[in-house]
Amino acid sequence: MAKLDELFNLMVKEGASDLHVSTGYSPYFRMNSHMLKLNLAPLTPEKALKYISETMSQSHFDRLKKDLELDWSYRLPGVGRFRANAFWQENGIGAVYRAIPDKIKSLKELGLPETLKELTEHPKGLVLVTGPTGSGKSTTLASLIHYINTTKKKHIITIEDPIEYLHKGINCLINQRELERHTRSFARALRAALREDPDIILVGELRDLETMTLAMMAAETGHLVFATLHTNSAAKSIHRIVSSFPSEQQNQTRTMLSESLVGVIAQTLLPTFHNDGMVPAIEYLIATSAIRNLIREDKVFQIPTVIQTSAKIGMISFKKSVQDLADNEIISPDVAETYLKEL
Repeated sequence: MAKLDELFNLMVKEGASDLHVSTGYSPYFRMNSHMLKLNLAPLTPEKALKYISETMSQSHFDRLKKDLELDWSYRLPGVGRFRANAFWQENGIGAVYRAIPDKIKSLKELGLPETLKELTEHPKGLVLVTGPTGSGKSTTLASLIHYINTTKKKHIITIEDPIEYLHKGINCLINQRELERHTRSFARALRAALREDPDIILVGELRDLETMTLAMMAAETGHLVFATLHTNSAAKSIHRIVSSFPSEQQNQTRTMLSESLVGVIAQTLLPTFHNDGMVPAIEYLIATSAIRNLIREDKVFQIPTVIQTSAKIGMISFKKSVQDLADNEIISPDVAETYLKEL
């Protein structure tokens, strides 16, 4: 039994999202966006190394020593799964563990609009779920995949780093692949997936040009592709993809993206009114003909205006989402005002 298992038990019981373990410090929980120091002695280099290494395999530990940082997952039976990242810092080793619930929540339970289900009805295309680290992207994607799993008969392939939510086939055949364990790269796995007869492909992150290109190609050739980006809005997501390519390829990329894009969900998490949880605020872009034209014509800066004026067809702006949360007293007026000032 790993020494940290006691903290994982407490973490799930208290509803903490993350456990931080760092040499020279007491362990910390992240609770509703705040760091909470636990009443435990600071960890010596030896203890920190021992506690963290107990939650990984020998091959993982060998990779950590070689690469100096590592993503992996840890499962504690009867408690849950944890996405982990270990790293070296000035005092010694450190790690952060993110709790991944066994139960996959519905969009309604997550506080997300049911209209997002419409994205799963497309036979092909690219769906982006974007937001900063810790904004709930993986949870939203898991909810959409679970909805497909319960309502359709499809073949789903996921490519993740690491595997987060575990999906058991209900009506769908689901093959989940993890970077380094089951494949050497996102691009390599995505290229192979095109020969594995999938209907739906989930790509954990669009990290490089090859993965972006393959994702758009897969979306154009009859697959529904879900992917994430670390961007703060729909417009910035489109700009990020296009600007990642060399200038001589950007016109072609705009054309590919305009033809393959189905929609973008950009999200962030805000503290609830009584600061007893977090709730998502979202921006929802639907790739209408007008949006496709703006992408092709390099007028992405006009997209926020189109989103604001397209509420009747289901688009949602961050401003409207945050205002609705405040009007329904789900978040406080102060939180809404502070966030809206940052838009």
